[in-house]
Amino acid sequence: MVARISTGKSIRGALRYNEHKVAEGQATLLLAHRFLQDPQVLNWEDKLRRFERLTEKNPRVKTNCVHISLNFARGEELPQATLQRLATDYMDRIGFGEQPYLVYQHLDAAHPHLHIVTTNLQPDGTRIPLHNLGRDRSEPARKALELAYHLKPAEGQTETPLDTLLRLPLSPARYGVSETKRSIAHIVSVVTRTYSYTSLAELNAALGVFRVRADRGGEGTQMYRKGGLHYRLLDRQGQPVGVPFKASSLPGRPTLASLEKRFAQHKLLRKPLREKLKQTLDEALQSQRPQDRASLAACLEQVEVQVLFRESATGQVYGVTFLDHGQRAVFNGSELGKSYSAKALLARLPARHVPAGRQVGKQQEEPLHATVQRQASLPHQDFQAQDLLHALLQAEPQTEALAYDLRKHPRKRKRRRPKL
Repeated sequence: MVARISTGKSIRGALRYNEHKVAEGQATLLLAHRFLQDPQVLNWEDKLRRFERLTEKNPRVKTNCVHISLNFARGEELPQATLQRLATDYMDRIGFGEQPYLVYQHLDAAHPHLHIVTTNLQPDGTRIPLHNLGRDRSEPARKALELAYHLKPAEGQTETPLDTLLRLPLSPARYGVSETKRSIAHIVSVVTRTYSYTSLAELNAALGVFRVRADRGGEGTQMYRKGGLHYRLLDRQGQPVGVPFKASSLPGRPTLASLEKRFAQHKLLRKPLREKLKQTLDEALQSQRPQDRASLAACLEQVEVQVLFRESATGQVYGVTFLDHGQRAVFNGSELGKSYSAKALLARLPARHVPAGRQVGKQQEEPLHATVQRQASLPHQDFQAQDLLHALLQAEPQTEALAYDLRKHPRKRKRRRPKL
């Protein structure tokens, strides 16, 4: 079993998250500890008001929400009665046995897990200390429960339940189908935590797969000057739709400042990922030998790599980006080497796509004799020059007088009146 504790400043937000899962049929409320009514008859206001009565005891305490997840290994399908006892036992051991809390069983992942929502504010207004709660209380409680309920120890798991959850395939956001902010928060949270990227453009390449974009605004805007960032949904054509949300309002606060720290960290750890991707590309291209861009995309998709060509408005290909979904990494072709640039990659395709009237990475040169022949076959194209020359040679002096309104009349001088 793996226990994870997160603290926050919004009991309403944690409660809303779990209640939304219940409304979607992806969770069920198992237990309402120290509530006046049974879980089945409690409504939203009953649950929220129970916690707010405690948080109002001490408004100076800002961190007043505790959100816990208890994650079990695959195959550990425990009865609901056992899960209720286990959750109660865990909360007693970490010192929250006298607090009100709600226990939810979530069904939205490949492994069984519980979510527990509570507060650290007590009836007398004092708070339960949260410092080192995980190390000093949660870890001993976890180990004791693993023995008592015959659970798989966390130390023996090669992949934590959280890793399993993050590896679940994300589906592109669909505007109007689910709550916009919740969709953005889920996609941004998973992508920013699990992908390797070194710039906002690389992050947007990964986010764009799920129809989300991080936007700094125009260079002349106040948001850009102050380092602001917001996220918004995209439609199928990649155009923004819906209302944007500030990075600071999303879980984990994926602001530009925090992303820039990740940029620097990822740069130091990318070499093994880069070499692995180059090896994957070489093997795929040599074994499959794609003929065009469509077969290239299909070939790389088999090895969990997505290729995105960057094109100008005129169709000129000027770059390529690789999304290695297997390693969760984003690379520009130039970063991998010259042989992986857009020009080199398209040159390896026998039926490569060349926009009309253009060649990738090479200017067109037309022989002089071809130009002369083309102009000779289109004599009407230089009619303007011929007509102008004829008009100049045949020009005659103009004798017509200017229109009366255009004439320049001399100003009349005023007479000075004689002094009397």
